[in-house]
Amino acid sequence: MANNLTARSSRTLWIDALSPDRASVLVQVLAISSFAVATALGAQVRIYLWEVPITLQTLFVYGSGLVLGARNGLLSMLLYLVLGMFLPVYAGSGHGFAYLMTAVSAGYLLGMPLSAYVIGLLGKRATGLLGDTVAVLAGSVVLFTCGVFWLHFAAAHTSWWYSIEVGWLRFVGFDLAKVLIVALAYRGLRSWRR
Repeated sequence: MANNLTARSSRTLWIDALSPDRASVLVQVLAISSFAVATALGAQVRIYLWEVPITLQTLFVYGSGLVLGARNGLLSMLLYLVLGMFLPVYAGSGHGFAYLMTAVSAGYLLGMPLSAYVIGLLGKRATGLLGDTVAVLAGSVVLFTCGVFWLHFAAAHTSWWYSIEVGWLRFVGFDLAKVLIVALAYRGLRSWRR
């Protein structure tokens, strides 16, 4: 007979208590709402160097996918977009449906739910810092692809290369720093036990 003894800690990771598999509906709603509000607050920290500002909101977009998972990360970013229909929570100067459909940066906003979803899907399979970083990087690519696509048409750029330059390449250094910050913070949170 084989001995099937395994060593397991009786303590669970507190961050796993936010996963849809373990969290109550109330905890999930609070977590979804918290990330939507954090994204709104992060959008208010903006540095305008170009047409599209540098903000802290993507930290929370990326974090929502890793922490909440694909479905709840998506829902938190959809809630953020809904909040923007009624309140000035976007990084730009406006709010409402008309603003969302006409702003040159609207593609980034519309890409946020998809980005969080992709990060959640890939993050579920990640087993360490490298996996988390790859998941967030993939979500970043999704976000910037949506943003550049929209920017190209909204700003009536004549060259796709120009749209990629002003809508993505200018931000690569800043965004890579955010990707690493989120992945490192998530790994740090996963190391805390309750």
